[in-house]
Amino acid sequence: MTDHDFDEATLRALSDEGNETALDRLADLADARSDVAALSELLDEGSEYAGRLLTRRAVANRDLRELQRLSDAGSPDAGTELERLLGGGRQS
Repeated sequence: MTDHDFDEATLRALSDEGNETALDRLADLADARSDVAALSELLDEGSEYAGRLLTRRAVANRDLRELQRLSDAGSPDAGTELERLLGGGRQS
């Protein structure tokens, strides 16, 4: 374990006390192991960073339904990306 690697239980305890940086690190860990369910839970807990990570995955997969779900859950990036993808073929 390096100086910047902390166990998940410690990060969880800190995030439960309101530490948003710890919440972001939990999202990084979930993202690294491709744990979409954990990222969704973190989004439900208010992690905007988890929302951005989920949005990035949904855009890469061109998953419009997931982008809509994320947007409905309050992720502004998801709404922006959904509109961008839906409007991509439109001529001005």
